[in-house]
Amino acid sequence: MQIYKEFFFEAAHFLPSAPKGHPNARIHGHSFRVRVTIEGEPDPQTGLVVHFETVLEACDKVRGELDHHFLNDDIDDLPFPTLEHLCIWIWKRLKPQFSGLAEVSVSRDSCMEGCIYRG
Repeated sequence: MQIYKEFFFEAAHFLPSAPKGHPNARIHGHSFRVRVTIEGEPDPQTGLVVHFETVLEACDKVRGELDHHFLNDDIDDLPFPTLEHLCIWIWKRLKPQFSGLAEVSVSRDSCMEGCIYRG
């Protein structure tokens, strides 16, 4: 069984690998949607895989580190602020708390694009 929790954050970035003159080479911002999926069997005592409040607390911490930041300069250990690296960055922060972490997805809905990471 899988459960998921979603959260949103706003952030600015640029892509250092974008060719000169390309819009992505300039600083710009996005609204990001993150979905954290946790897999496991419901506990026979609680009926829950993980209590959503526990997932919310962990997601709120991650959100606080990213929201309204300049990803290129403000976030440690994020060498290239791509969707791919954001997924890995979020995974590394959540995996120690959730052994059943199954996937992290990061989307830019206004661009109709996203990335899914399964560790």
